[in-house]
Amino acid sequence: MSALSVPGHVVPFTRVEDGGTALRDASILPISVIIAAKNEARNLPACLESVRNFSEVVVVDSQSSDATVDIARSFGVDVAQFYYRGGWPKKRQWALDNLPLRHDWVLLLDADEAVTPELLTEIRHALKNPDVNGYYIGLDMFFLGRQLRHCGATFYKLSLFRRDAGRFECRTTEQDSSMCDMEVHEHIIVRGSTRKLDSKLLHRNVDSLSRYIQKHNEYSNWEAQVSTVGAAEEALHPTLFGTQAQRRRWLRQVFFRWPGSPFLFFVYKYIVRAGFLDGVPGLIYCAFQGIQFFQIKAKLYEKRVMAAAALNQAEPESEPHVRN
Repeated sequence: MSALSVPGHVVPFTRVEDGGTALRDASILPISVIIAAKNEARNLPACLESVRNFSEVVVVDSQSSDATVDIARSFGVDVAQFYYRGGWPKKRQWALDNLPLRHDWVLLLDADEAVTPELLTEIRHALKNPDVNGYYIGLDMFFLGRQLRHCGATFYKLSLFRRDAGRFECRTTEQDSSMCDMEVHEHIIVRGSTRKLDSKLLHRNVDSLSRYIQKHNEYSNWEAQVSTVGAAEEALHPTLFGTQAQRRRWLRQVFFRWPGSPFLFFVYKYIVRAGFLDGVPGLIYCAFQGIQFFQIKAKLYEKRVMAAAALNQAEPESEPHVRN
């Protein structure tokens, strides 16, 4: 194990040397895969198995207490430890800025995602186009053991891009570990042309419902903070006529203003987007989407109450009128 020096601290970094043999194999893709992980021992093996045909794979861990690191090493991939101290950058942008990646192209994955053979073939052809700097990849979401074909659960992320042409937007620097140590709904912004791939990643969304609830509590903390402080200049602009990410962000802003929006959001997911066709998993997924919306609105209200209380405490008491 070697140590990777970055500003502020030294990060243990396990580098696997292959002597260049991977690049001499035409079946191996010259792409650096970054996998964000924390306590992902259950999901990580399937993810790592799906990226065996990529030249470089780095698992960026956050001091997992389970077998995540041991599993990564058993697959012979690189491991880096990320120590979050609040602010920006967060996990994946930190990895892009600091890790000694070997390749110009980067694929970002979560530990509960996997590359299909069809997607692997499409990526291989996509790299031959010199005019494109980034590719959007969709997700086939599995929730509680069932693929969600409805619910509006399928969305696209700009997951594959040239490293020197893309970076995460920064929506706010006022973040801490209660808001998750990695980018939540920040998106990669790429200079130059982008395309959308037809094949999708497999996304197995739930390890356990308790973990799902814990993660979405962190996400709602982050959403409430972003909504309070406003977006930074480099943030993706919400608009109805932009990318899918921009449209979703615009719709969320509009929804937040409506009375009863958490319930309306559930109705939209479950009825309008036919989530009822996905059975009990669809019902639970749509319900949790509405609950998360409610959590965000409740936390925004809490922030307003606390800000008003702080303002009242800061105001000096008026002096009593004294008549001489």
